Amino acid sequence: MTVPEFVVAIPARHASTRLPGKPLLPIGGEPMVLHVARRALAAGAREVWVATDDQRIADALHGRGVQVAMTSSGHASGTDRLAECAAIAGWADDAIVVNLQGDEPFAPADGIACVARTVADSGAGIATLCTPIDAVETLLDPNAVKVVRAANGDALYFSRAPVPWPRDAFARDRGTLPPGEWLRHIGLYGYRVAALRAFAGLPAGRLEQLEALEQLRALEAGWRIAVALAPSPFPPGVDTPEDLARAERLHASMQAAHG
Repeated sequence: MTVPEFVVAIPARHASTRLPGKPLLPIGGEPMVLHVARRALAAGAREVWVATDDQRIADALHGRGVQVAMTSSGHASGTDRLAECAAIAGWADDAIVVNLQGDEPFAPADGIACVARTVADSGAGIATLCTPIDAVETLLDPNAVKVVRAANGDALYFSRAPVPWPRDAFARDRGTLPPGEWLRHIGLYGYRVAALRAFAGLPAGRLEQLEALEQLRALEAGWRIAVALAPSPFPPGVDTPEDLARAERLHASMQAAHG
């Protein structure tokens, strides 16, 4: 399928509570953020920018074909950092930008392209991805964010709770996932730049504060968020030392498979 022209911005903050200096931690001897940038380039992005507040990250990317936006250290969220990056880069209001998190070194290239295409095809200012839930444990896990879609694919709601709640099936048995469509949200976003700027300017919403889910700010304001099924699985990101060790093993196995 045709992929529209798009850019990718990768927020990369050096300070991390669980994994300090995370963007620079090595996987296969190279900084994690460089692996993320390569996934964006493989997806066909016209430009790849890393939005950071730390010169060490900028230095690590020098000469790697990636552009760096030095952004404020005071941003409350990656979206705010992304909006500043858009201003620094000078992207047009109708440009499509994909927000790829800096701890996703194995993000599938087809998923990155898919979210850009969903922005273009849907007419929505914001798009994101989801994947079917195949285990009741995932449905009940508050760390797995669920999304409910309308018939046209737009998001109706995001929640840490198990939604929709299969009332009759769970009245009988909560240990088995009943037939139906339950969807886990994948935190990859595409925006029209005008929508990104406007979103960053909205005050935090009541639902956003309750669920600690930033995307609810847009829904509560009456905005559309188009949600597409991810074309391939998204491996987990890197948040802990254990995740980093797993990423190192996965990278080694991928290198061995490709000779």
